[in-house]
Amino acid sequence: MQYWLFKSEPGAWSWDDHVKKGVEHWDGVRNYQANNNMKAMKIGDKGFFYHSVKEKTIVGIVEVVKEHYPDHTDDFGRFGMVDLKALYPVKNPVTLADIKTVPELENLALVKQSRLSVVPVGKDEWKTICKMAGVKP
Repeated sequence: MQYWLFKSEPGAWSWDDHVKKGVEHWDGVRNYQANNNMKAMKIGDKGFFYHSVKEKTIVGIVEVVKEHYPDHTDDFGRFGMVDLKALYPVKNPVTLADIKTVPELENLALVKQSRLSVVPVGKDEWKTICKMAGVKP
């Protein structure tokens, strides 16, 4: 199993929106590296749902339920999407500021590649953040 982090502007698509929908495609990614990250995903992989912009906070846990396929919003056919199922909210939202205080997370892709909307999370990083969030890894 692999782990990921999905960033969304809460004004455009929030954790609450995703929970209401249950399962929804993660479309609109227009960065090749983020798209390649989604190509690497397998059914059952887990991810953090991260509110970007002003909040900069991990707020929920999602699961990949459909692997990479063409993004219907891409008129040129270059990019794809995956389907994500909302699993549960975190008990303690984890901010980017919190993450930056933990030495074990200094190489987290969210910190190193802050502009990417979909980034990998290492197994040990996943465990550390889950502990901070008050959820089981």
